Amino acid sequence: MFYRNLSDEEYAALEGRILYEDNHLLVVNKLSGEIVQGDKTGDECLAEKYKAFIALRNAKPGQVFLGIPHRLDRPVSGVCVFAKTSKALGRLGVIFRDGGAHKTYWALCCSKPEPPQGHLEDWLIKNEPKNKSYITSERPGAKLAKLNYRWLQSTERYHLVEVELLTGRHHQIRCQLGHLGCPIKGDLKYGAPRSNPDGSICLHARSITVEHPVSHQPISVSAPLPPSWPVF
Repeated sequence: MFYRNLSDEEYAALEGRILYEDNHLLVVNKLSGEIVQGDKTGDECLAEKYKAFIALRNAKPGQVFLGIPHRLDRPVSGVCVFAKTSKALGRLGVIFRDGGAHKTYWALCCSKPEPPQGHLEDWLIKNEPKNKSYITSERPGAKLAKLNYRWLQSTERYHLVEVELLTGRHHQIRCQLGHLGCPIKGDLKYGAPRSNPDGSICLHARSITVEHPVSHQPISVSAPLPPSWPVF
């Protein structure tokens, strides 16, 4: 298996985005606009970038294994977990599926939530052609979405909101915050008045706490905010 060559600048940038690594896990800071896994666009995905990185760093002539136990939407940044072994991938898949990973997101919203903290439960249904979720009543095909949120602080124009994700539904945070009247900066699909210049939305997977798939000890990893965000 041959992976593409990385320039010195690409190698250093990928190395600098590693948040945690051992023999079983690789946790990196995903940039907005990157896809975690290959799709119909044909764009190079984050998994393939890090396979090339590991092959070069470790002088590995064979195929590099890098499994994907969870995904982040393309315009979302932050903590992204990969499995370096099939054993780790299988166990992480169960942990993520069963809600065993504690995930915290930071959202930069266009309005301050009222009340400033609370719990949201909504039934969501996905419209496949529009790649968008809608809040609906309980009915066939709808899935229950749960999250906790709390306002942290504000700038003159935007409001930093922390979200504890309790379920993993399609576009859940974007849809529920938009419905609350607090669309995420740059997220035209869910009510923001304008896009961000780079096409991102200001939703960031800030931290994750998960049981290590082999040692079974809890690990906690946080990702710094993107440099384009206001300083908090």
